[in-house]
Amino acid sequence: MQMTLDALPVGASAVVTALRSTGAQRRRMLDLGFVPGSCVRALHVSPWSDPVAYGVRGAVIALRREDAGGVQIEML
Repeated sequence: MQMTLDALPVGASAVVTALRSTGAQRRRMLDLGFVPGSCVRALHVSPWSDPVAYGVRGAVIALRREDAGGVQIEML
């Protein structure tokens, strides 16, 4: 099932399929480990539901939902 990272429920895992962002934002996401083919898991949501902590490539990355919306995923 194709969707964006901001819709991934806590505890669920998915595979990154594409990045919709461009330019500096795309490079930042790639540097953080959101590379197509990487497994990502939603770990924790902050009390105000933004940002969300994701586990990717052995690191925990906090992303705002706006930034996570640029990452296309497929549920496992």
